[in-house]
Amino acid sequence: MSSPSPTQADHRVTPAQAVNLSGLFFERVARTPEAIAYRQYDPGCQDWIDTTWSDMAWEVGRIQASLRRDKLEAGDRVAIMLKNAREWVLFDQAALGLGLVTVPLYTDDRPLNVAKIIKETGAKLLVVDGRRQWRGLEAVADGFETLKRIITLAPVDAEDRSKDKHLESFADWTFGARGEPVRLESDGQTLASIVYTSGTAGRAKGVMLTHSNMLENAFACSKVASITGDDLFLSFLPLSHTLERTGGYYLPMICGSTVAFARSAQQLGEDLGIIKPTLLISVPRVYERVYDRIGSALKKKGTFAQTLFERTVSVGSARFERAQGRGGSAWKAAFWPLFDRLVAAKLRERLGGRLRYAICGGAPLSPELARVFTGIGVPVLQGYGLTEASPVVSVNRPGDNRPETIGTTLEGMEVRLGEHDELLVKGAGVMQGYWKNEEATAAALDENGWLHTGDQAAIDEDGHIRITGRLKDIIVMANGEKVPPAAMESAIGLDPLVDQILVLGEGEHQLAALVVVEPETFAGLMQEFDMDPEDPETLTDRFVERLVLKRVNARLEDFPGYAQIRRVKILTEPWTIEDGLMTPTQKLKRPLIEKEHADDIAELFAGR
Repeated sequence: MSSPSPTQADHRVTPAQAVNLSGLFFERVARTPEAIAYRQYDPGCQDWIDTTWSDMAWEVGRIQASLRRDKLEAGDRVAIMLKNAREWVLFDQAALGLGLVTVPLYTDDRPLNVAKIIKETGAKLLVVDGRRQWRGLEAVADGFETLKRIITLAPVDAEDRSKDKHLESFADWTFGARGEPVRLESDGQTLASIVYTSGTAGRAKGVMLTHSNMLENAFACSKVASITGDDLFLSFLPLSHTLERTGGYYLPMICGSTVAFARSAQQLGEDLGIIKPTLLISVPRVYERVYDRIGSALKKKGTFAQTLFERTVSVGSARFERAQGRGGSAWKAAFWPLFDRLVAAKLRERLGGRLRYAICGGAPLSPELARVFTGIGVPVLQGYGLTEASPVVSVNRPGDNRPETIGTTLEGMEVRLGEHDELLVKGAGVMQGYWKNEEATAAALDENGWLHTGDQAAIDEDGHIRITGRLKDIIVMANGEKVPPAAMESAIGLDPLVDQILVLGEGEHQLAALVVVEPETFAGLMQEFDMDPEDPETLTDRFVERLVLKRVNARLEDFPGYAQIRRVKILTEPWTIEDGLMTPTQKLKRPLIEKEHADDIAELFAGR
């Protein structure tokens, strides 16, 4: 594997030079045509393959020629349901260059949800990875009436082609297609993408982002820290996630950096060691996994190793605080070279050993984890954002890093506190609105252009922002996805088996629920399987749990794919006004119920 070419790649492409996202690509190709743009693993040759910017331009031209043959016109929507790979970038840039609007889809989303998004956006082209993915969508193919073509990167056999005449392999679709890549000539206010998010209402909403929204946001991110053509990003958050798209795709394109695509989440640890990235954009869950592995290894090594680790973090934290100009024990910090050699450097090797910056967003990073990673010399910069802001609103800087906060605002973004200390956002990254949803748009954007985030915050004198709560109950999972528990509970509650339910998962990698079953319905269900509903062991039986889970998740078909319950605790005693767990207006008191069932909840998420 060759190394990224530095040459001119450290010169950023400005929004004025690019004008739009298509222009950004063309500017990068023109400046560093032979520099490495992308690196990804090829299972066929079992090696990592590099692609230059000039290679990318040639492929974009070929795809654009194929899009024109299908008579797609500016403004038409193209849905991309691909894993992270250079093909994602190729289709995005080919579409944007022709004035098409891309609609990113999660590869593991529910078929019904995919069908609804395609129908609502009127998408005319859908791109999928392969046969297995398409087979999962076959059941809802009747809802794809707007599609002119379904492209799969894998070959298409006669059986699949006979089932859907629109289905075609990428090789067949592009056969004979040639042409110079086309650059979009319109200004940055043109609609670039419709990105679906669950938001706060429970049903997916299409966030309309312009070229300027994402371009300006990515360029502002480039000012947070020095990023050059020598830098190497490792991309593993889905590109359908706006944080990865803006920060892990458009940002390195601005700076001329190379992006390597991780093979999978399961192989991330191995890929870190192979790729040795200098920048990593992540959600807290990744740091939790690393921390869990460290903890497991230390436990096996014994008390001395655990004590040495704790001392390392303590010394490293003192060094970090001194470097930030906030004091910190000089005596402790003096021992850093020793503890770095003995412990910290070896731990950093698990992340590749070259990390200059580790960006963390999507969900809050716990103070404990922040202290551990900054303590071992991993420069974690926590930030805050939302899809509706393209997405980054604020982030900590390398020289002004207070991990207990979400940093200060990006250039071009403003924040202020509204009623009930709600964080309001205004600036270049704020969306146009929600696709075909004027009511939701009016609720999110006020008449003065301020985006209402729904998060409560406090702003320190030095401008650092702290999130203190949420106006509405929204669960932020460890992977950054946001789910509305009230809307989910309302949907699940329609099942006669469910008397009361509380959805859980704040900061966790999956969702769980406390389910109070309706006695008669539950008894009838148990009789079907010759089980005693009065036996306490029945409530903890895994077969019974799976029965209840199946019915619970059957009610969540309208929700995004990540909004799925993985574990349930079955209860028979309802929460009441008398026991203080319900208000007089029949609303559940979530914090009190969670406290009451702390042990049950801990069991649900044990072994994460």
